[in-house]
Amino acid sequence: MKIGYFLSSEEYSPAQLIEQARLAEEAGFDALWISDHYHPWNDEQGESAFVWSTLGAIAQVCELPVTTAVTCPTVRIHPAVIAQAAATSAVLLNGRFQLGVGTGEALNEHIFGGPWPTVDVRLEMLEEAVEIMRRLWTEDGFVSHRGKHYTVDTARIYTRPDTPLPVYMSGFGPQATDVAARIADGYMTTSPDRDLLERFRANGGGDKPTQAGFKVSYAPTEAEGVEQAHRIWANSGLPGELAQVLPSPRHFEQASQLVTKDSTAESVTCGPKADAHVAAFQPYVEAGFDEIYVANIGPHSVDMMNLYRTEVLPELRRSLT
Repeated sequence: MKIGYFLSSEEYSPAQLIEQARLAEEAGFDALWISDHYHPWNDEQGESAFVWSTLGAIAQVCELPVTTAVTCPTVRIHPAVIAQAAATSAVLLNGRFQLGVGTGEALNEHIFGGPWPTVDVRLEMLEEAVEIMRRLWTEDGFVSHRGKHYTVDTARIYTRPDTPLPVYMSGFGPQATDVAARIADGYMTTSPDRDLLERFRANGGGDKPTQAGFKVSYAPTEAEGVEQAHRIWANSGLPGELAQVLPSPRHFEQASQLVTKDSTAESVTCGPKADAHVAAFQPYVEAGFDEIYVANIGPHSVDMMNLYRTEVLPELRRSLT
């Protein structure tokens, strides 16, 4: 099992993300996730840099594999452009790049003013987008495509890795999980849902790699950890499909008023205790994921990395052998 670090583009500046990537490698993490957003979930998070620039810089300071968690190649950016961006990232990272894709959120994709498609349409668009990207990564010569949602006219990506990029797909429900099992090279989620993981494997995913990620809130005290988790990431406690349909950070701020500090304390591991951080991995280990990624909330990332380097990662690896 691989244990990775999850870089949050919504909460940290590009310079901080680059430094965290370097520190994660020094701490002994095996790989990186990095989020791809146009907006943060709320103004308290306060960042949202262009991930493709950040990836280029990370490639210069870190040797870890990187997966976007996740890129939406359907509305805000045409899949032919994402294909070029991902190919360049794979070249810069010497093949250590995987493109994680999903159907996206209105939060990021609505910015041109068009309607937000239903989930059926978004999945249909994603499948067509993945087909286009794979053609651009693998076919010699120029690619043309005229499909239901996209047109590509004599396009060719000249700078691309020697081997085609793996495409991982996020699945938060049965319908998306089934599509991921059929079209993706791997599966991604943020929930330790054993049923969906088994559904992915049974419906075509087989032994394809599976990834999951979650957040903790390291702080000198548990109370401070709860406070910063609730202040910065209360939106993580919103139920159902709200994360896919709310259109702006202010709407998430309004909806997050329904999330109590007690519920945040129950759902997020907070504070400095190594055994609590080790225990936070267990639902994902027991569900059977191949790779588990952890993000830190708040300003104490250096201290969190030190705790993981000296106590959490060694204990996890002892328990997994």
